[in-house]
Amino acid sequence: MSEIVGRPRRNSIELVGAKAGTAMPAEMRQALNLRGLVPASVEDFTKQEMRAFQQLMSKPSSLEKYEFLANLRCINVNLFFRLVMNHFKEIAPIIYTPTVGEACLNYSHIYPFIYPGHMSVGLFITLGDVDNVDLVIQNYRESMTEHNDPEITVITDGSRILGLGDLGINGMAIPIGKLQLYVAAAGLNPARTLPIVLDFGTNSKKYQNDPLYLGTRQPRPDDETFYNATGKVLSALYRAFPDILVQFEDFSTDHAFGLLDQWRNKALCFNDDIQGTGSVILAGFISAVEQAGIAPTDQRILFVGAGSAGVGVAKQLVEYMMLEYNISEEQAKAMFWFVDSRGMITANRGDTLAAHKVYFARHDNDDTQCTSLEDALEYVKPTALIGLSTIYKA
Repeated sequence: MSEIVGRPRRNSIELVGAKAGTAMPAEMRQALNLRGLVPASVEDFTKQEMRAFQQLMSKPSSLEKYEFLANLRCINVNLFFRLVMNHFKEIAPIIYTPTVGEACLNYSHIYPFIYPGHMSVGLFITLGDVDNVDLVIQNYRESMTEHNDPEITVITDGSRILGLGDLGINGMAIPIGKLQLYVAAAGLNPARTLPIVLDFGTNSKKYQNDPLYLGTRQPRPDDETFYNATGKVLSALYRAFPDILVQFEDFSTDHAFGLLDQWRNKALCFNDDIQGTGSVILAGFISAVEQAGIAPTDQRILFVGAGSAGVGVAKQLVEYMMLEYNISEEQAKAMFWFVDSRGMITANRGDTLAAHKVYFARHDNDDTQCTSLEDALEYVKPTALIGLSTIYKA
């Protein structure tokens, strides 16, 4: 690795000043040679927040609100999170769903205008970077104004963003938004969060042909190349930050399960779509069963949607039923039915099932095939219906 010349760090006065904005005390302005270069009024943080919130609410569209907040975070991170925490109900839907979906669709077009050029918002790692990813990580460390190693990263390759499909590098808005929620709601240190997008290409012709698309304009790699490249990236992250928590986010379903299977038993990681959603639904299921008046082992559970979230949630419920009620895996699995875009998932449906769907494919349906949710409801007569489809109006 070539020697890296460290960038000069700002001293403590400069760092505090950058976070204070118009609340910077007069003596600090004097020390930074700012006298006469900024308005003389010294405000308190309450006035700063009031002005910022007024500006935010004056924006006519949700996307413009998103752009304002993204820029504010780069200008004054303390003010940004003060605003988010004190107005969480209004701002959470802007920095994450539903507005983050619109931001993702427009990310390459708005990126230069929401982040000052010298600011690092995370890591953008291409296939060409993976053999030098230690250098990329060192560049990130050198770009930080404070010596804080990240304690959590949210990482995506943009291949299955929300219900929007393959957005490539535009999916970076998801890790950024998710980590902002963690800071506001869980009290994490924003300086110790790291958003990452693996810019391994996109299969979307729309973005491949978009002259303003900021990502790599090439098809996504085959599985061998993908797993080899992600392995190098993750190994480098754990070398640099041994205690970091890696959250896999919005990978294509097969890769979501594949990465989790490869890494869950050897490193600190989890998949939010599979395990995060699963833990929330499991908690709700436990509470609902207690009120249902139907024995837990007599439940007939129908899932609408058989992606990484649906199958991941169901597998967690299977494990819970096995542990809590001392039943076999086959008995627990028999409580679940799935409906995807082609109808009820059965072993003899006539199509080739994706690998992650095979586990829950029914073998007891004889010749019965349900081609719609309505047919499946009539056939299964479920005691519980769980919807995790990303298909519009499913």
